[in-house]
Amino acid sequence: MMQKTTQILLTNDDGIQSPGLMAAAGALSALGYVTVAAPRDQFSGAGRSLPSTSDGLIHPRQAGVNGGMWQVYAVGGTPAQVVLHAVLEILPVKPDLVVSGINFGENVGSGVTISGTVGAALEAAAMGMQSLAVSLETDPRHHLSYSSEVDFSTAAFFTAYFARLLLDRKMPPDVDVLKVDVPCDATSETPWEMTRLSRMRYYEPIPPARTSWETPASVGYHLACCPEEDAPDTDVYVLRVKRHVAVTPISLDMTSRVDLQEFDRLLRNG
Repeated sequence: MMQKTTQILLTNDDGIQSPGLMAAAGALSALGYVTVAAPRDQFSGAGRSLPSTSDGLIHPRQAGVNGGMWQVYAVGGTPAQVVLHAVLEILPVKPDLVVSGINFGENVGSGVTISGTVGAALEAAAMGMQSLAVSLETDPRHHLSYSSEVDFSTAAFFTAYFARLLLDRKMPPDVDVLKVDVPCDATSETPWEMTRLSRMRYYEPIPPARTSWETPASVGYHLACCPEEDAPDTDVYVLRVKRHVAVTPISLDMTSRVDLQEFDRLLRNG
């Protein structure tokens, strides 16, 4: 009997041209058949959005991976929409694993719902698929770029490492996405630690640099200070202070962790 080939869907939010995407493709190819489908355009910060303005066009392209040429798919939409188009239209079967990344820039703290990298993984999880979101700590000047100065080799190693674990082992019911953040100075020998999501606003917003509201502009951001003041079991502390790979299980269940009966009494009775 012919053995079923493991099917992996790989996407990102930086776009189809990202070297982080191709580094992940090369590493994952040792685990199964990898289908690469990613946004045609840069979509960092898109979260899990499904805007009605996306055109949904799918364009096959050629991309170099591991010294060969692969057919990949550029999709006119957000990362979450790419997952939908890939599963419903491109792939012949539902994938065994969906991987999102490798992202230019870490995705830690309370802003992860802004991340298109995490958003794609959440959309896949909502469709019942195991999901992995991988990000590499990167100098902010490289965000929104395809810089060749960024070395994705270590992050690619950990992408394949955790992808294999997800394929080999059954995750607990409440682990919908495994989020992995790799320090920029990590090696394959760097330890990894299980973390919880920090409440820190890791990227703080800054006002647009303009003199008139009539001038088009975007809200900017900069890194928040003092990660060493965070709790030592958070993704921010483990990544930024301990310089270890931060591995965070994420659930689609966003219900607050309070005693619901007590909270009900508080609202009813004061």
